[in-house]
Order: sequence, then structure tokens, then C-alpha cells
Amino acid sequence: MKTWLQRNLKGDPILWAIVLLFSFISIAVVYSATGTLAYKKMDGNTEHFLFKHSALIFVGLGFMWLAHRIDYRYYSRLALYALLVSVPLLLFTYLMGSSINEASRWLTIPVINQTFQPSDLAKLALISHLASMLSRRQQHLQDFWTTLFPVMLWVGIICGLIALTNASTSSLLFATCLLLMFIGRVPLKQMLVMVIIGVTVGGAALASGQRWKTVQSRLENFSDPTKKTPFQLEHSYIAIATGGIAGKGPGKSTERNILPHPYSDFIYAIIIEEYGLLGGAVVLFLYLAFLYRGLKTVMNSYGAFGGLLSAGLSFSLVLQALVNMGVAVGLGPITGLPLPLLSMGGTSLIFTGISIGIILAVSRGEREVRPMTGEPDDTARIPSQRAAYA
Repeated sequence: MKTWLQRNLKGDPILWAIVLLFSFISIAVVYSATGTLAYKKMDGNTEHFLFKHSALIFVGLGFMWLAHRIDYRYYSRLALYALLVSVPLLLFTYLMGSSINEASRWLTIPVINQTFQPSDLAKLALISHLASMLSRRQQHLQDFWTTLFPVMLWVGIICGLIALTNASTSSLLFATCLLLMFIGRVPLKQMLVMVIIGVTVGGAALASGQRWKTVQSRLENFSDPTKKTPFQLEHSYIAIATGGIAGKGPGKSTERNILPHPYSDFIYAIIIEEYGLLGGAVVLFLYLAFLYRGLKTVMNSYGAFGGLLSAGLSFSLVLQALVNMGVAVGLGPITGLPLPLLSMGGTSLIFTGISIGIILAVSRGEREVRPMTGEPDDTARIPSQRAAYA
């Protein structure tokens, strides 16, 4: 058994364990949180969402396994093509996509009738391509036209298109790109230019898109203490307050019947209500452990591309988790972002699985693989990596 696992599950074993633990927690919590939804849409068949979500979890794990078996440097080639596909998909979604909650973020895939968010593909493609561009330009970081301009162009296009329908996802992706640029040693002056351009482009896209009034309302509710607490947050606070230290117990949440989207946007409140502050602390610890293992992969990666790729994907997932949990406890305005690895989802679980699979691919010990012609220079390392191998 041990030999089979070693042969088929490559990469960081602790990262594998964290992901599998998240999967079991997700199945248990989503099963509890979808009870009311089952009575509304499935005539009380509570097992429907259990089996559906479990199947999607296993599909996501399958894609993660496939992604981790591929030499990570191939993703440098695929990233640009994925970006070129993402641009028309994002435009088509904005103009003709399925509208939910006054935002056109989804495309319906024919035959299987499953919704798909092109922003998931665009996020993965942009982070991968940005890691590739920065790794290739480690010797030309001071050159505006060689380094910053292509980075600025792609970040501006993708984040701007996403901002037309999803301000929170766009903002989080932009913050991840800035973190990646910082790790990639881009000069602070160039990063400041990037921030100015990003705020300008993002603001223009938001003002002309579908979510300006919603964003404005949420920011006002969060910043003005005299305004009434929004309905979602009020019941999120109740769930957290009544959970206590040890929680009410699995499946015993009452706020799951009141909270909007308790299985996605506010699943962290349900976790605390059922498993208490201890359960909430365990989930937070798992995300921080995930980030630590992802950054450890950065330290151990041979080339700059692998390190930047692992850092970008790790930060992207964990930042989204921290924002979601922060919203549930009142530390930020409502965003509508799901909790990665735990919330009920569709194709987003597949893209999350692919992202983690790529991190695992970087951690596989790819230094033994011969360099591939035309790929990012594997001899270029960021300073932390040089220190790791000194």
C-alpha cells in the first residue's frame, strides 16, 4: 500500500493530507448546509446534494492527480493559450452569460448543463503566465518595456474584464499579481505604476460594468456603523455567537435554514456554529498550513518559474479563504467569494484541483528532469532559492 501511494501520489505528502482532510470536512459541512436547499428544490431529497458534491470533490481530486503528474514547465506553454481563450470567453460571458444575482458570470456548458465561470480559467492562466514572464525576465527587471509593459497589459486586460461582473474576484487576483511581482523582485517604482494603472483600469471597468451599485452599497454598509447590519452578516454573527467553544454538533445548525448561501459564501459561519471556535480554528490552521507548504515548495523549487508559480497559486487560494472567513466574522465587506476547498461548487472545484495539482507538480523534485528547450530558464532563481541551495 505504501509503495502504491509513493508511486502514484508524488509531491509534498503533507499537502496531499491537508487537501484530503479539507475534502472530508467539505462533504460533511455541505451535506449539513444544503438541507433547506434540498427541501426547496429536490422535494426533501437531502442525499442529492451529498452525492453531487461528493462526486464533484472526487472529480476535482482526479484533475489534481492528473495535473500533478505533468512536468510543471509545460504549464508555461499552456498559460498563454489559456489566456487567449479566456479573453473572448470573459467578453462573451459579460454580454450573453447566464445572469445570477444581477451579474453575468456563468456560461452554461451544453449537453452536461453545468455552469462554468470563465474567471476561474482566467485566474489560473494569468498567474501561470505572469510567473512565466517574470522568470524569463529576471535579468531585465529594470526595463519597463521588456518587463512591466507585457505584465501590465495582461493583468490590466484580465482583471479589467473580470471586474465588469465580479469586483471581488478581480481585486483579489490583482492583489495576487502584485504579491507575485514583489516575490519576483520587480522594483517598487514599477509596482507603484502597476497599482496606479490597475486602480484606474479596475475603477473604469467597475463603473461601466454590472456591479458598481452593489459594490458601493456593500462598502457603505461596512464603513458606516450607523447603518443596519446586512441580513446575511446579522445571521452569520448569530451562527458564530451561538456556536460557542465546541459548537452545537454536526448537522445541528439552525442558521443554515436562514442564511443565504450557507453552503458557499457563509459556510465558515456554519462550520463555527456546528463545530465551535475550535472547529473554526482548525480550518484556519489548515489554510495557514497549506500556505506554509506552498511556500516551502517555493524555497525548494529549482527554477524561478516553479517558485513563482507555486507562490502565486498558493497565495491565490489562501487569500480568498482569508477574505471569505474575514467577511463571515465582520472584518470586511460582503464579497460573495466562496471558501475554496470547502464551499459547494461546480467547475470551480476542478480549477481548484488543477491549481493544487500544479503546486504538487512543482514539489515533485523536478530538478532531476532535463531542461526543456524554450521553457523558462531553470537556472534563474530568486534570492530565497539561491539561499536554499547555498
